[in-house]
Formats: sequence, structure tokens, C-alpha cells
Amino acid sequence: MKMYLAEFIGTALLLTIGLSFVIFDWGQGTPMNRWVPDAGLRRAITGFLFGSTGCLITLSPVGKISGAHINPSVSIAFWLRGKMKTPTMLGYVSSQMLGAVVGCVPLLLWGNQGKSVAYGNTVPSAAGLWPAFIGEAITTACLIVLLFAFVGSPKLRNYTPFTIPFLFSFMVWAEAPLSGCSTNPARSFGPAVISHVYTAYWLFWLAPLTGVVLVVGIFRWLRLHKYYHIEAARISYHNHHSHENIKTSDLMQTSGG
Repeated sequence: MKMYLAEFIGTALLLTIGLSFVIFDWGQGTPMNRWVPDAGLRRAITGFLFGSTGCLITLSPVGKISGAHINPSVSIAFWLRGKMKTPTMLGYVSSQMLGAVVGCVPLLLWGNQGKSVAYGNTVPSAAGLWPAFIGEAITTACLIVLLFAFVGSPKLRNYTPFTIPFLFSFMVWAEAPLSGCSTNPARSFGPAVISHVYTAYWLFWLAPLTGVVLVVGIFRWLRLHKYYHIEAARISYHNHHSHENIKTSDLMQTSGG
């Protein structure tokens, strides 16, 4: 329950703070229109700030308790990799979804500025469903590849959180015009609930999971788990806490790479 509570809090903070950056950068009346008139640069800044929020949560005490998944796609990826038992994975995902809704309630304080961008909700663009689907699948796959590679390398795992701002800066710059660049079913669920806009919400489950399954399948097919051995289902992973981390993850860790 302590880990589930940590995922609840971490996901709530991600949406409260991360989507506040989205609203400030893109909402009606924002000074960012004058400060950063180039839309591409503003997307990159927004992605960096959102990713930095995730980075700080990962490094926080909350992140160290649960491993800082704060994204159902990440929990399901670890589960498919054999690093989480099914009840634990379901507990994480449930906590993340509930935390996303609670974390979006404070966004109502943004008033009309938040309402003008549906409080950071993600929907497919005018380009259509297929470009949005492919974009979400690819960006989620990139996220999972990075996590598997860094968490699976003893020399790199401590640096995992610091890669997130740069990854999301690039992904939001490149993909946000297609779908908003969610990669996270919980991140899309919270603002959908408070804005009452559920347009193609199914896509923000199916597309990320498609990316997850592809990455896990490729890792198994190429036997990459031999080179990137994941000890525990954690993003927050520090060598000086390695014994404590492995102990904390007993409910999550099973055999396999």
C-alpha cells in the first residue's frame, strides 16, 4: 500500500505541475505567445518542463518508494518483462489512474486559460487517427527503449531520470502536433475527466500499449535482456540504496531479464 500511495501521489504531482506548464505555455492569454512566438520552440520547452517534472518526482522520496513509474505504460512494460507480479501491476495502474484525476482537479483554478486548452487534454489532431496512433506508439516505444537500456545498465541506471526532460523535449516538439504526445494513459485520462472531452481516448491506451508490446517483443527476439538486465521494476534507482531497492521490489521482481 505504501508503494501504491507513492504512485498515486507521484502521478497526481506529475499532472498538477506538468499540465500547469502546458496551460501556461499554450492557454488563452499566455505571455508565451510574445516571449516564444515560434510554436516548435515552445513545444520543445513545454516537453522539457513536463519531463523535468517527472525527473524531480523520480528523484524525490515519493519516487524512491515506488520506483516512480507514474505511467501505466511503464508498469505494463515492466510486467511484460517479468519484473512485476500481476496484482502489483494492477495496483500500480489503478493508483496512477486515480492519482491522475485527483491531480487534475487543481487545474480548474486556471479558469478560462485552462479551459481554452481543455486543461492539457490530448486528442488526435486534424491529421487523423492513424497519424496520432502511429505517433503515440513510436514515442511510447522510444520511452520504453530508453528506460530498458538505462535501467538495465548498472553504469547508466543512476542517470535515468535526467534523460527524461531531454527525451520529452524532443518528442513533444516532433509529435505533439499529431496527438499531444501523451505516451501515458493516465496523463490523458485526468484532463479528459475534468474537461469532459473523451475524443478517441481509447487511442491513448491502445497506441502506447502497442509501442510497449513491440519493444518487449524486440528485446526478447534479439535476447537483449542478456545485455540489459533489469534487477527491479524501478526508474528511481540509486546504487547506494541498491540493497534497499531490491528488498522493496520483492513484490515486483520475478525471474528473467
